[in-house]
Amino acid sequence: MTYDAIIVGGSFAGLSAALQLARARQRILLIDAGLPRNRYAAHAHGILAQDGRPPRDILEQARAQLALYPTLTFLDGEATKASAVRDGGPFRVALADGREALGLRLILATGLRDELPPLAGLQERWGQTVLHCPYCHGYENAGRPLGVLAAHPLSAHQAALLPDWGPTTYFTQGEFEPDAEQAALLAKRGVRIERTPVVELMGAAPALDAVKLADGRRMAVHALFVASRTHMASPLAMQLGCAFDEGPLGPVIRVDALKQTTVAGVFAAGDAAIPMSNATLASASGVMAGVCAHRSLVMA
Repeated sequence: MTYDAIIVGGSFAGLSAALQLARARQRILLIDAGLPRNRYAAHAHGILAQDGRPPRDILEQARAQLALYPTLTFLDGEATKASAVRDGGPFRVALADGREALGLRLILATGLRDELPPLAGLQERWGQTVLHCPYCHGYENAGRPLGVLAAHPLSAHQAALLPDWGPTTYFTQGEFEPDAEQAALLAKRGVRIERTPVVELMGAAPALDAVKLADGRRMAVHALFVASRTHMASPLAMQLGCAFDEGPLGPVIRVDALKQTTVAGVFAAGDAAIPMSNATLASASGVMAGVCAHRSLVMA
């Protein structure tokens, strides 16, 4: 059969898009590999009425509610190829195990992959004590010594935010020296600037007790914030010929106000298509993508 829409990605954006289309009584296929970007985090924060719940629990509850809609089908697996049968759709999506599906519209909620700086100890603490978002995790670490490991020109901006949660040290790593304006803001905010590079994280992972510097000093740090480089978690947008924009940390799929990509009939939502990442923003963009995909079907 040909579905009205195929959604690739079953995290906050994909499920939110599916809810709108299911309520519009469209025939939908949602393909999900079960690897959400926030799978490393034990708890989600900043989500209205869901604050503090494990992300996996939120997604499982959402999926259980969506399963009550008779026009929605779930397909667990990894979508590896996508192509247009003709301009504007339908679209053929192939899975790693050889299964294929056709949909008149395609919504990409495929997410991003984080690339951390090449420092031992970061990956095993990612989402626990090595973090990316103070709004998501700052409150739980409030009042304790915090650090920002510079990995990007925006790292100094991140360091300026953190003192509202705790005493902050900005580790330049010898690469991202703040300019005069940034240095003045950091000084005003009480941020300590440390120019000797961090070479080791101390403590039994995922806990973090301190960082070791290249000169042998140890500094107490309870949580370390890092701006990861981001990459597309899926090749589908590139295969389809979607255009990309350069976001603050990596490429994002170019979409208009209706979440339409540069390829007719293909919509995108969530972290893969928005420059700022959190679950609420991903859900909101998924709602818009679902509504606008339905609108495009009606107008066609």
